[in-house]
Amino acid sequence: MAKSKKSEKVEQVDVTAPAPITSIKGFDSDLSCRGFKFELGQSYSVEGSIKACSNGFHACPEDQHPLSVFKFYSPAGSRYCVVEQSGDTDAQETKLASAKITIGVEISLSDLAQRAVKWVFDRVDWTTGAASNSGVRGAASNSGDRGAASNSGDGGAASNSGVRGAASNSGVRGAASNSGYGGAASNSGDGGAASNSGVRGAASNSGYVGAASNSGDGGAASNSGDGGAASNSGVRGAASNSGDGGAASNSGLHGVACSLGYDGKAMSSSTGAIVLIARDPPSAGGRILHIVAAKVGDDIGGTTIKPDTWYRLTDAGEVVEA
Repeated sequence: MAKSKKSEKVEQVDVTAPAPITSIKGFDSDLSCRGFKFELGQSYSVEGSIKACSNGFHACPEDQHPLSVFKFYSPAGSRYCVVEQSGDTDAQETKLASAKITIGVEISLSDLAQRAVKWVFDRVDWTTGAASNSGVRGAASNSGDRGAASNSGDGGAASNSGVRGAASNSGVRGAASNSGYGGAASNSGDGGAASNSGVRGAASNSGYVGAASNSGDGGAASNSGDGGAASNSGVRGAASNSGDGGAASNSGLHGVACSLGYDGKAMSSSTGAIVLIARDPPSAGGRILHIVAAKVGDDIGGTTIKPDTWYRLTDAGEVVEA
């Protein structure tokens, strides 16, 4: 008796469809964007002609500087996710509108800072081998003990991996990275990033909408530029933001997040603490109105400080969730 053949269903694949584009998307604190609520792991689509700033789901593609997303969602109180965009698209400057979007994993401010460093480092010319560079998109690298690497060119990078060394970048959208013991990474250019992963090191950013990230034990991340972010994930570290509208985040053990600028926010882990200041607007002189320091779990005026939650201090001296 002849064997009957099994019927197989062949799925038709559109080989002409472009691959999804990986991007970074910003959201409000409740994972909404312009009133539309999203969920992690879900996919969405929109009908009609796709036009940036008019119709479609908007995000910053991975070929753009990762901190470009700060232009649309300030790090103070915003959330960020890796997303995939597909279907019809339309680009405008650093953002891309798409007909379809899939919301992937959520990423932290520290992740964004490290992505920014990698983005710059991937695009610089390391062939010069110089410890000091002042050219556009150039690089300065030092791997020796007590050495220094300095870059002042736009879009450049400075990297130090030696003991007690330093990496400094003063160019726009550049990056400074230090992974050595007791070292420092400093960025003063707008839209740049400073990252430190060494023990008792420091990462400092003073540029507008930049980021400073510290993941080394006992280190510090400091941001003084308006709209920027400071993030600490190391043990006994500190994240400090003194720029207006900025954010300080601590996710490490026994760390502190300090928000010292106007309209800033701070968040800490379950073993950490926050420091908040309320000020007059810069136009009125920025006078300090109130200051509050609290450990996570403390009750401040009826508000219990919760872990991994953004807080700000009102003009009346009340601690409220941001």
